Amino acid sequence: MTHLSFAYVASTLPLLWDGMLTTFALTAVSLAGGLFLGILLAILRVSWVKPVALAAAAYVNLIRALPLLLLIFWFYFLVPLFVGRPVGGFTSALIGFVLFEAAYFSEIIRSGIQSVRRGQIMAGLGTGLTYGQTMRAIVLPQALRNMLPMLLTESINLFKGTALVYVVGVRDFLTTASVVGTRDNTLVPMYCLAGLVYFLLCFAASMSVGRLQRRYAI
Repeated sequence: MTHLSFAYVASTLPLLWDGMLTTFALTAVSLAGGLFLGILLAILRVSWVKPVALAAAAYVNLIRALPLLLLIFWFYFLVPLFVGRPVGGFTSALIGFVLFEAAYFSEIIRSGIQSVRRGQIMAGLGTGLTYGQTMRAIVLPQALRNMLPMLLTESINLFKGTALVYVVGVRDFLTTASVVGTRDNTLVPMYCLAGLVYFLLCFAASMSVGRLQRRYAI
């Protein structure tokens, strides 16, 4: 079989959907972990304690200088040597994505934090709030409006980037499409189908980001 029929695509949907669920799960967990760590890094980067700010900056610059694929390989091949047991493809990819995305999210969040006037930080500290409380209650809520489109755009990039998990044997959507195509001699059509699905999902998400920017004039 060298082409895709509706009946054939319908017969492969259960497998493809299982792969897409893996892609969605990896994206969602990586997004949550990356945002959490990214917020911490961003707060540390704008800290008035110089060694803390320098350490956070060193981490961000180091991770941003490394290919994501290399991080995934490190956790898949090197970490088992230290812990004495396999980590697993999904876990390795997840750790790599969280650490990688945290560096990029932190830069977006840092720019959002710095867009808030410094006088508001001083006012929060002057009322008796701690630095952390000031960031959580005053700065981050205001910064969110400015950085939300960029965060959503980076989330789209994360979704596309999950296709790299094929290198550690994780059955995401693209890997499943490849396996099905190889099995049924429909490799090129299945890749085209996978590309179409990625395009439609990312295009819809990009349009949503554009509407958000126009609505709030960001």
